[in-house]
Amino acid sequence: MLENNQNSNGSPLGRFRVLDLTQVLSGPHCTQMLADLGADIVKVERPGYGDDLRNTLAYTGREEHQDYFYANNRSKRSIALDLKSAPDRDIARALAREADIVVENFAPGTAARLGMAWDDLKPINPRLVYCSISGFGQTGPYRDRLALDPVIQAVAGIMSVTGTQDGPPLQIGAPLADVMAGMYAAYAIVGALHGVRDSGEGRYIDISMQETMLAALGPRMGETLQAGKLPGRHGNGNPLRVPAESYRTADGRYLAIICMSDRFWPPICRAIGRSDLAEDPRYVKMVNRVAARATIDAMISEIFAQRTVDEWIPVLEAERVPFARVNDYGEALADEQVAHRELVRELEHPTSGPIRVVGPPWQMTGGSRPSSSPPLLGEHTTEILRDWLEWSEDQIIAFDDRDTNLGQV
Repeated sequence: MLENNQNSNGSPLGRFRVLDLTQVLSGPHCTQMLADLGADIVKVERPGYGDDLRNTLAYTGREEHQDYFYANNRSKRSIALDLKSAPDRDIARALAREADIVVENFAPGTAARLGMAWDDLKPINPRLVYCSISGFGQTGPYRDRLALDPVIQAVAGIMSVTGTQDGPPLQIGAPLADVMAGMYAAYAIVGALHGVRDSGEGRYIDISMQETMLAALGPRMGETLQAGKLPGRHGNGNPLRVPAESYRTADGRYLAIICMSDRFWPPICRAIGRSDLAEDPRYVKMVNRVAARATIDAMISEIFAQRTVDEWIPVLEAERVPFARVNDYGEALADEQVAHRELVRELEHPTSGPIRVVGPPWQMTGGSRPSSSPPLLGEHTTEILRDWLEWSEDQIIAFDDRDTNLGQV
């Protein structure tokens, strides 16, 4: 707990201990955010198997290279414990007694069956912040439904507004529901820590992926919330703004342009060499441009097709037009602004060698703890037992000899 953990390194959460009972994405993303703020993350994994993401097909083709796991588990320590085994569960409960935070994303009811639920741990650690992440929350008619990211994208409505007007609903090309659940969980945990500091009472947090996705979409749900209207699918366009589209250039690339308000219309007109349109009464106001969407898009598409992306970029920059080249993932990671901000970090992994990860997306003054490599399965078991539980060498040797840890690395 906080009073027993004084190695802060000046990081915002450097004095906090987190017992991480999560796997796959939503929970690990949450605890990785806490790790980025300096918290000591102890990740509990099944002996011999570990997090499910350790067993996902490797993108590199190297079986031992756990690409997906590496992307979500930097700066953590791993201990191999079988929570279905009473002796190992006792160790996990002892770790929970020393923790400030416990995060789990089991199916609802599983933590209770394992004796690791909030009601089990609060009596032994009254100041504990305990966070459960699940698809639909711990209560309600959907409580026991299986929920992966595509399921949440569907039920939360984002698929209904993704794609083209005459096409089917589409998933977005990233697990946004998982990530948003992890982000909101980390946000709620940090808030709860302040509550514990002030009151001395622990807090229980129930995070629903469905609810966090709706919360993330809420700012764009005004017409449905206030007027009861359903937005359609507009592809890369914007129902309230024109021009707002991805236009193909002479080299087959795309540039995304958006005219946020009427004041951006004259700079766009100058950039495309059509200053006359800035004063054309048919297009001066946004409401008129929205009505003339097809005409304007056709005209601008023809103009953008006459130059390459690299030829257009300085022209658009000179006029301060809101734009961006449409990058693939490789180009996005190699972007000069990303490089300048040093977002992509290279870490040395014990078996994979140098690996690249996306670091914390903020710059902060004051102390911080450098990112460290994602752990091997059970890599830190001995040091965790020593650091958190103050076990003797004899206790650790006896533990290492147990059959339950034959799969430990």
